[in-house]
Amino acid sequence: MPAAHPLPLTLGELRTSPQFAQACLRTRSVKDEMRSNLIARLRSREALFPGIVGYEDTVVPQIVNAILSKQNFILLGLRGQAKSRILRALTALLDERLPYIAGCEIRDNPYAPICKRCRDLVAEKGDATSIAYLSRDDRYVEKLATPDVTVADLVGDLDPIKAARGSQDLSSELTMHYGLLPRANRGIFAINELPDLAGKIQVALFNIMQEGDVQIKGYPVRLALDVALVFSANPEDYTARGKIVTPLKDRIGSEIRTHYPETIEEGIAITAQEAWSERGTAPIEIPQYMREVVEQVAFSAREDKKVDKRSGVSQRLPISTMELIVSSAERRALVHNEPLAFPRISDLYAALPGITGKLELEYEGEMRGADVVVRDLIHSAVGKIYDRYFSETDTSQIEQWFKLGGTVKLDDDQATAASLHDLKQIHGLLDKLSPLGVKPKDSPHAVVGAAEFLLEGMVAHRKLSRSEERVFAAQDKSSRKQDHPDVEREFEEWQRGRRSSSGRSGYN
Repeated sequence: MPAAHPLPLTLGELRTSPQFAQACLRTRSVKDEMRSNLIARLRSREALFPGIVGYEDTVVPQIVNAILSKQNFILLGLRGQAKSRILRALTALLDERLPYIAGCEIRDNPYAPICKRCRDLVAEKGDATSIAYLSRDDRYVEKLATPDVTVADLVGDLDPIKAARGSQDLSSELTMHYGLLPRANRGIFAINELPDLAGKIQVALFNIMQEGDVQIKGYPVRLALDVALVFSANPEDYTARGKIVTPLKDRIGSEIRTHYPETIEEGIAITAQEAWSERGTAPIEIPQYMREVVEQVAFSAREDKKVDKRSGVSQRLPISTMELIVSSAERRALVHNEPLAFPRISDLYAALPGITGKLELEYEGEMRGADVVVRDLIHSAVGKIYDRYFSETDTSQIEQWFKLGGTVKLDDDQATAASLHDLKQIHGLLDKLSPLGVKPKDSPHAVVGAAEFLLEGMVAHRKLSRSEERVFAAQDKSSRKQDHPDVEREFEEWQRGRRSSSGRSGYN
């Protein structure tokens, strides 16, 4: 295998290097570079954004079109929709190495420098000018927009100390201290939550995007920057009624809408990819129905009227929830010296703190309390996934056992062997687990997890009741009031109001 050609270290070596001497590379802009590398990836059918799930037919084609059109673009979406991850993944469309004039703050092109310092240096040293190299990651600059960001932060400011030391006039380019945008020259500059920038900063930004110049302390400074600008924002803010300056909005080429996973399966794939599940202690086995329930909690929250739709429900909710239920199962395995950590439904209730922190509630939800809302969401999620497996299962024998006075307690601290001993007392229960692919003689962990899911699903469908101490019992009116006092009270008030109104209505 031939040895790799050493990288040129001077401008003269760079001019004669077979790797960097092509005429097309000398004047190619960063958008041309991204377009060229994207075309190569499309032709080779290489994955454009590895790890991004569910956007293959929606978001990714729009991003491809924007890059092929050499446009700046913005990703509009609620929190937890992988906007920042997509923007950071754009570096894969940059060249592996990019030469620049060594020591330059704005990574000047050796063939066509734009800053005065580099122009003077090339004029003085010529082919002996030193060359350095940027990696892909070095060419990505990201800024979170906040109201306190200034023009100096973003574009730059005049440095009187530089002027004094160099005996320069303040209007000279040599007196400028460059901000983040010039330092992203020949790379990608990303601004997250764009509308949070103050109006005057947005004006400075669109002016430099369009004309390449900006006024700093009254001095006009022209910066012919070569930058691919990408942004992210919440759709609620990115409107004329929001906080975006219309001329800036007009100068952004494409508005690309992101979204949450459209199916449970897509959500499961994302959570499995992102959640830390392999701990290196006890082996961990997560059953499919648990993955579905965790994901359904997020789907139910996005549909619930008590949850703020403008804030959204981040995909981080099922990710952090999955990590917590695995930790709960891991804790149980460690305490009881069990060979396997096997998450079950009781572990989901132990993960309440990870769910409540991810939800912004409407007024109605705040009145009920976050814990109550989350328990209702879990209750609803279990019921929906239960229907996937047990919609045609006859549970009358199980219900009869409870009606005859049977009770069983299952919680996240209980050892698997003890839980299995209690569950075996319930007539017909273990024979009903076949829709989950579980048989009575299978692993105790699988049997206990599946049986608890079946019982919890029966509670969700009001075939059984369960106390806050996780004691399962027969369903009756008193237990229904205990489990759902708000629902029962609202129903009774509605009934009273209906009877009252019916007494007043009619023909006289």
